[in-house]
Amino acid sequence: MTESRKTGHLLTEKINPRTLHLDKCSPLEVVELILQEDRAIVEAVHKQKDSIAKAIELVVGKLKLGGRLFFIGAGTSGRLGVIEATECPPTFGTDPSLIQAFIAGGRDAIWQSIEGAEDSRTEAEGFLTEAGLSKDDTVIGIAASASTPFVEGGLQYAKNLGSGSVLVTCNPVNSSIAEVTIELLVGPEVVVGSTRMKAGTVTKMVLNMITTASMVQLGKTYGNLMVDVQPKSAKLRDRAKRIVMHIAEVSEEKAEELLEQSAWDVKASIVMEKKGLGLKDSKELLEKSNGFLREALKK
Repeated sequence: MTESRKTGHLLTEKINPRTLHLDKCSPLEVVELILQEDRAIVEAVHKQKDSIAKAIELVVGKLKLGGRLFFIGAGTSGRLGVIEATECPPTFGTDPSLIQAFIAGGRDAIWQSIEGAEDSRTEAEGFLTEAGLSKDDTVIGIAASASTPFVEGGLQYAKNLGSGSVLVTCNPVNSSIAEVTIELLVGPEVVVGSTRMKAGTVTKMVLNMITTASMVQLGKTYGNLMVDVQPKSAKLRDRAKRIVMHIAEVSEEKAEELLEQSAWDVKASIVMEKKGLGLKDSKELLEKSNGFLREALKK
């Protein structure tokens, strides 16, 4: 007989009394119902702002030690982690190995649902072991239910190693499975148990906050400009030019000239212009400033 887990007590599995008539609704009425339910999302995040900030501090502290950040999750939660990890390199110029994600069932589960994979308590440990998880790393477990075996096993392994550990969930948690727990209590879903809806949306918001704030703390922005952007597409090259134009106060032609001289290194291009330095000296100044453009420009 296939093993089952009792989940009826979970907040995310409760029947939503406000959407009992869902199948009788017109398209507009369905949209209105979803919008009404989604109003709970921002409030749920607001209530957890201190825990979110604590998670950011943990991640930044570990990254400054030379550590890495790992997301682990199953199904929608796992895919959200994958999205977050893959979007950091082009946005913040991070090495792909710095922020990684593992989904229950492996890479195939990104595109095709492998439901039973979440029940393994050892698969995440295997992924993390292969990645060489150390005490300088942080593992963020994403589990709407708070009890996904794949995530529980991975977080327990992280704690045993002394790695940083964070749980992002949409249910109340009674145990201390992670060093920091973020409980995003958005309530029952419009479609019962479909945690790709409110739970998925609120989780994406929080993951955005964690990665964005962490990268800001590491000098990956100047003001609100992504000065470590990797300009590997026409759109991103245009953005890089506009950033150089704005900060260095130069024309589009001059910005492009600077970027070509620096192999499209936005920070170096700006330092070259503002400090009157060559490429080598500009990069050395940035290195002495720990990558913070604002600090480099002050020197």
